[in-house]
Amino acid sequence: MNPGQWIAHLIIRGYQLTLSAFVGRQCRHWPSCSAYTDEAIQAHGLWAGGWMGFARICRCTPLGTSGIDLVPEALPPASAWYKPWTYGRWRGVNAPPAFACEAVEPDGDGASPPQGTPSGQP
Repeated sequence: MNPGQWIAHLIIRGYQLTLSAFVGRQCRHWPSCSAYTDEAIQAHGLWAGGWMGFARICRCTPLGTSGIDLVPEALPPASAWYKPWTYGRWRGVNAPPAFACEAVEPDGDGASPPQGTPSGQP
């Protein structure tokens, strides 16, 4: 962690422990905007992570997005230091993939053997 990231972490942590209680914990996303910004700065550096956090805070409005929004693992392909707005996601969320569960249908009478085994063998 370089000095810029360390200072940003201390400022964000200070906000979380002091001002956040007075402002109210009403973030529309999980993780909160301050936690998201801190994680983005730690993962992508002060410049890129700071812009990601700024874009997230701009989306966290009454008419903005809500829900699970995770820090992306990689920077957007078109991002560059001289185009800082390209680091942030200005619409939508980065939600994890939906958990899918296959339903298992019962055999009915429970007497039929599993598929692939002959009827007479266990």
